Amino acid sequence: MSFCPGPPAPPGGTSIQEQRGRWERKRSRTARELVQTEQRYVQQLQLVTTYFVEILKAKGTLRQDIRESIFSSIKAIHSVNHRCTLSVGLRAGYPDWIPIFSLCPEHHQQSLFPKHRPSLSVALTSAFRSSNGRNQEKLSVQLKKNKAFRRFKKLQEARPEFNNQKLEDLLQLPVQRIDQYKHFLQDLTANTSPDNPEFQQLSRAVSAVCDVSQRIQDNARCHENHLQLCRVQKLLKGRKTKVSAAGRWYIREGWLKVVPPKGADVQPKMFFLFSDMLLQAKRCGPLRLSSGDRFSGQRAYPLQDCTVEKVFGHTRSQGGLLSLTFPKAKLLLMSCNQEELNDWYQSLSSAVGKLQSKQTVVHQRDELCRRPLGPAATADAAGSRKRNMVSGETSEHAQKPPAEWGGSAPKRMKQCDAPEQSSAEASTSSCVIL
Repeated sequence: MSFCPGPPAPPGGTSIQEQRGRWERKRSRTARELVQTEQRYVQQLQLVTTYFVEILKAKGTLRQDIRESIFSSIKAIHSVNHRCTLSVGLRAGYPDWIPIFSLCPEHHQQSLFPKHRPSLSVALTSAFRSSNGRNQEKLSVQLKKNKAFRRFKKLQEARPEFNNQKLEDLLQLPVQRIDQYKHFLQDLTANTSPDNPEFQQLSRAVSAVCDVSQRIQDNARCHENHLQLCRVQKLLKGRKTKVSAAGRWYIREGWLKVVPPKGADVQPKMFFLFSDMLLQAKRCGPLRLSSGDRFSGQRAYPLQDCTVEKVFGHTRSQGGLLSLTFPKAKLLLMSCNQEELNDWYQSLSSAVGKLQSKQTVVHQRDELCRRPLGPAATADAAGSRKRNMVSGETSEHAQKPPAEWGGSAPKRMKQCDAPEQSSAEASTSSCVIL
């Protein structure tokens, strides 16, 4: 016979307490790892600040504008994060780990996270400004041109404090740290009870860090797309073909065989696919030594009203045939590689689908914008009817519908604008021979 000194525990209470205990242990472990990695991160930033920024500023090896373009605001990032680590780091004398967002100087009576949220936002903004990729370009240019800076960089990286780390890798730390902040804060939020007063603060922090991370990724994609457009522009001979345009994205490139409509031999051509255009080019003649691997643009096919169909290549055969139908042109492309043909088909279909969806949205907005013009057109028609009645031509205008009146000024403007609009649509949808 067993004796229980206290009241029996409710069913399921032990499992709930165990789950809360696991959450608390995971939360403490995540917070400990956050502080430890932050201390290491600050030490690495201090190497760049001490052995590069300060010494280069004292020696004058680089001009101030070049030095700022390479190192950006990494010194400010180090200052902000160093103050945060001094405030929320491991405290001596505590037997157990106390989570980072529960520490505060005033005997743990107030959360420290909202107090340091402005400093954290400054660090994130500074990291975002230094993540545009231009610092790496400026650094590579100076390493090629400036012999003194190249020798200085080699000597500084040989110090034992750097542990074989390169300056190029250290400059990428602020961008990489943003993703680490996001994962740490997401783990802390997932292991924090919603009843905890710090849950709302952690949720807002996760949202802010995710926004900054998304902005950094978008900026990196835009920079990479700009580099691709510049590379393709350099490959093309002459200045007729303009690749760089607002809102244009590079997708892919490759060789495809063009099948002529009248049974002639197929001709291999180089194709560059963008988000709004398919560019056909041919290799420059081998007689020109300066040409190298450059191409000459032949035709630009707008994808606005394009239809993509796979004629052959549905099965696991060797290659296939794609049919591209434009309003005033038709293109048959052949490839002997089945995987490459499928990639081209998916890329073309995706690009055309996105363009057509954008056109639908813009068309609906135009209709909404033109609705308020109805009463004004009716008023103009009524005014013209009164003037015609005074001039004695009432019977003729009364028999004609308002759409056929030629005496109203707004209607003449629409008639003049109609050919321009149709010609603009035809120019955008037809093939452009370069």
